[in-house]
Amino acid sequence: MSNDRQTLESLSQHYQASVPEDLREAKTFDWYLDEVTDDPRIARNAHQRVADMFDHYGTTYDDDAGVVEYTMASEDPLHDGENVFYGREVHESIHEFVNKVKSGARGLGPEKRIKLLLGPVGSGKSHFDWLVRRYFENYTLQEEGRMYTFRWVNLCDVIRDQDPADDTVESPMHQDPLVLLPQEQRDMIIEGLNEQLEAPYTIRNEQHLDPASEFYMDKLLAEYDDDLEAVFNNHIEIVRLVASENKRQAVETFEPKDKKNQDETELTGDVNYSKLAIYGESDPRAFDYAGAFCNANRGIFSGEELLKLQREFLYDFLHASQEQTIKPKNNPRIDIDQVIVGRTNMPEYREKKGDEKMEAFNDRTKRIDYPYVLEYEQEAEIYGKMLRNADVPNMNIEPHTLQMAGLFGVLTRIVEPNDESVTLIQKAKAYNGELEDDDVDVKKLREDGEAQADIAEGMDGVSARFIGDEIAEAIMDSTHRGRSYLSPLSTFRHFEENLETHGSIPEDNIDRYQRYLEMVREEYKNRAIEDVRHALAYDLDEIQRQGEKYMDHVMAYIDDATVADELTGREQEPDETFLRSVEEKLDIPADRKDDFRQEVSNWVSRRAREGISFNPQDNDRLRRALERKLWEDKKHNINFSALVSANELDDDERSAWVDALREQGYSEEGAREVLEFAGAEVAKSELEEDV
Repeated sequence: MSNDRQTLESLSQHYQASVPEDLREAKTFDWYLDEVTDDPRIARNAHQRVADMFDHYGTTYDDDAGVVEYTMASEDPLHDGENVFYGREVHESIHEFVNKVKSGARGLGPEKRIKLLLGPVGSGKSHFDWLVRRYFENYTLQEEGRMYTFRWVNLCDVIRDQDPADDTVESPMHQDPLVLLPQEQRDMIIEGLNEQLEAPYTIRNEQHLDPASEFYMDKLLAEYDDDLEAVFNNHIEIVRLVASENKRQAVETFEPKDKKNQDETELTGDVNYSKLAIYGESDPRAFDYAGAFCNANRGIFSGEELLKLQREFLYDFLHASQEQTIKPKNNPRIDIDQVIVGRTNMPEYREKKGDEKMEAFNDRTKRIDYPYVLEYEQEAEIYGKMLRNADVPNMNIEPHTLQMAGLFGVLTRIVEPNDESVTLIQKAKAYNGELEDDDVDVKKLREDGEAQADIAEGMDGVSARFIGDEIAEAIMDSTHRGRSYLSPLSTFRHFEENLETHGSIPEDNIDRYQRYLEMVREEYKNRAIEDVRHALAYDLDEIQRQGEKYMDHVMAYIDDATVADELTGREQEPDETFLRSVEEKLDIPADRKDDFRQEVSNWVSRRAREGISFNPQDNDRLRRALERKLWEDKKHNINFSALVSANELDDDERSAWVDALREQGYSEEGAREVLEFAGAEVAKSELEEDV
């Protein structure tokens, strides 16, 4: 909507446009038969509708990860990206969840299982479950996701003891109108629907009417001498059904209560005591279809912290999942059609997994691991999203702040590598896609991590919630101190101060996590020095010249040719010392130099064929190598100790360096901090070298 001033008229028009045209219009059963014949998808079951919902909002395929990413989770178009999910592992979990729903849509078995999202606290499983429910609500508002139910009308005309307040009765279970037809006649309709259905599944419906509706149907058929048409024309109206969690309509969430207060009627429904005096105890009209399974019919049942329920209470899920029925007290069984999703954390899962008496329940669940993110730049995106969605003070988030916070989180989640030649930091970088396949076997690292982990890699460690909370505290602390920037150094301080006091972090892990924090400090130190190096020694013309020289010598080396000396112009052999001085800045060993030289040679040749001139800025690895060499050449002329003290440095020179850092995303205050920090570190290392 526009930001222009709105009037009540414009607001009303906007609302009306968002509401389905037939939302409040009653239709006949004949109308419904015509509609479902034209569009058989209207008669889909819950798994089929939810499966189509994921595709409706769009999909993309990640070739590298081999995972389908669903737009509702990767972009969140309904909420302007507010609820985007990040990380390969998370999208793999979502992909697995959708595959199980789609298998259920085809009747392959998962439709009779609980989809159990298992993950550590703060991994995002609850938020994903919430997002699925929101999109399902929206999908049922669309033409592609529409569904219908029915209501009984004019009941008092025929049923003598019917309460006048119940002259019109909504289908208690929001059942599909096709359920009104006896099975033989229903199958005739469904057979025709499947002949023209273009979908990977077939329409199936063998549900019985709920007990109250069956009571009404029996009474009315007796009155009309089994004339279905008369019953339908006089007493059935078809109405649009839109999922709504607030209205407890086709979407329901269930939260465990205190063990002493758990009551299975919360799931299956109970006697309607207000109707008991009117209809009597055994009358199905005196039943209140308000249980969670009843409300979720035709849609999604979401069980929060499902395994915290008592074992006896979980037995209701056995019939609900396997038999797709519920059996309330003192009432006939009721057929249900819904996607049952459960969520649980690690302690409850371990407890129930080891309980032999839970074997039947465990056999009826499809576990979907929902781990923490293991790519630290993707983890940083989570914090960036948090800041975008909040009213953050006018504060500059300095370079590397969120990335280093993400790196710390990832280090606590990944398993120490078996291969002693790979450090934990290198493993994190490999997962982040920074290292070449020739340097580290990422696939093997992942396989080893899964093999060593208790359940799966990424299922324990520090949560994004903890890190996000500490970032928020660091922001507020900076605000109170009158600082307009947030740097990695201040964030590290908050991590260190609160690791021991945070309730979700086991005491046994504190020392290890503090060791990881020191690793992150060291990584940040290197990056800070790199940024300052970039600011102090950056010379585009010199890098271009050095890059051209490097490529001239590389080409001569590959072609076994000579190259003209820069000063004398005489032909000479390629300068191996110069070539290695560049390559060593990327830690390329001598036995790998040929591979690297061939790689950059191929890159230059390919671009030349495309008419693109050589520019080392376009090749990240070559650019970094040349920058570092230039730094090595110039650093001896820089007084790093002077960077720490404002009194020892020329103001114009410092301002020039601050400006160079600001071009990299630093604030003025943050640039001065990183100059002092990096200057102190370099000065210290040079002192150690002299000793």
